[in-house]
Amino acid sequence: MFQAIIHGFILALGLILPLGAQNVFIFNQGANHQSFKHTLPVVITAGFCDTLLITIAVLGVSIILLSFPMLQVVLFTIGLAFLLYMSWSLWRERPDNIESHRTMGPLKQISFAFSVSILNPHAIMDIIGVIGTSATAYDGIDKLAFTLTTIAVSWIWFIGLAITGKLVGKIDTSGRLIILLNKISSIIILVVAVIILKNIFDLLH
Repeated sequence: MFQAIIHGFILALGLILPLGAQNVFIFNQGANHQSFKHTLPVVITAGFCDTLLITIAVLGVSIILLSFPMLQVVLFTIGLAFLLYMSWSLWRERPDNIESHRTMGPLKQISFAFSVSILNPHAIMDIIGVIGTSATAYDGIDKLAFTLTTIAVSWIWFIGLAITGKLVGKIDTSGRLIILLNKISSIIILVVAVIILKNIFDLLH
């Protein structure tokens, strides 16, 4: 069981470390809100989405879903629309200490976090292709330990990102760094959207 835990920890950490739309968005929301509790919607949504994806990947259900190309096209198209809107919103967003009441509310955080988690083809491929496949090496209690470890890494990472973002936001009293971060986040998410668009064209041809 110890081997399964170590394997799950290293694997999940390796997959979640790279800078992507999900990480950028969570850090960004932490930096834009003065209180950590205001970032809980995005943290909980991202954690729940990863938990769901990991669970269905380990159970093998996700392989069935990915066997239908048109279903992938529909999911990716919805994700593309969300990402484009998210990129536009982040480009225009301002931190609390510059322009009050302009930060994302709970419902907007949840919808955006959902889109970068569930509708992100790279996140899906990582979880299904790597975690789902790796889980087949274990059975019983070892598989459960592997699964719970990968889920725990996601939750701890997302909480840490939001807290780190909040600390950066407090240090940046002028708000200029946060505005720059919003612009960078917007560009990164736009790049992810372009990649998703390419994936849609590949599936259609």
